[in-house]
Amino acid sequence: MTSPNTLRFAVPNKGRLKEPALSLLRKAGYKFRLRERALYATCSNADIIFIFVRTADIPQLIAGGAADMGITGEDLIEESGVKLHCLLPLDFGKCRLCIAGDASVKKKDLFYFKNSLIATSFPAITKKFFQQQKIKVSVLEMNGSVELMTALGRAKGIVDVVETGDSLKAHNLEIFSEIGEYQSVLACTKKMARDPRLLRIRRRLEGIIIAAKYSILEYNIMEKDLPQAARITPGFESPTVSRLEEKDWLAVKVMALKKEIPVIMDKLEHTGATAIIETEIKNCRL
Repeated sequence: MTSPNTLRFAVPNKGRLKEPALSLLRKAGYKFRLRERALYATCSNADIIFIFVRTADIPQLIAGGAADMGITGEDLIEESGVKLHCLLPLDFGKCRLCIAGDASVKKKDLFYFKNSLIATSFPAITKKFFQQQKIKVSVLEMNGSVELMTALGRAKGIVDVVETGDSLKAHNLEIFSEIGEYQSVLACTKKMARDPRLLRIRRRLEGIIIAAKYSILEYNIMEKDLPQAARITPGFESPTVSRLEEKDWLAVKVMALKKEIPVIMDKLEHTGATAIIETEIKNCRL
């Protein structure tokens, strides 16, 4: 039996968001055992039940009160038509939703699709997009393999999630227009947005997400060169500086974006820094 205070947390049960979502939760310290085809799992170190459902169903489950919070895609929230509060962007599952058509068409004009059929798994977003463009189209709702409809001559275009574009090329399709960019989010209702339990979960997940972007950089620098080095590595707020036994030398410890580390190290070395070391951050609170 669960208590009235038990949080119901909806998590994708399959698809491209499942593994990143599970990894994030476990890195944040939540312990649960995932059995094959299980519909739920009880967290052993927090008052949470994880409910495993289709990612596309999560917005409706949260809006309807069947789940208190969940991980899903911004595109799926928009498609569902429900109003949810984004507690935290999760920085994975990033994608673009695009309108694509025959690659041989030279002029990529949206009026090419006027009075034609568009195949998509996102009928609501597609209809809204073409209405805003004042272009009349018919929409064929599908659950997958939308590219097949153009190959069969059934549809003139598709609206689908694009990550690499390889699937479009394989079906002789090219992007005519981008509808929007989306990512996965931690979502809840506006009513639950200030619940201390949800805010605590948000902080935990936020710490893991920030840690994944940053490294600790340590180096030694002569005191006279510190101002220049500090401009290269300003840190999250400011560097931690301590004095070494050797006269006029300082040890510096600072957070830096991982993607910028190689260039930063080049600049520090040019400035005169020595013993430059990068250390991974597993978790943090800022």
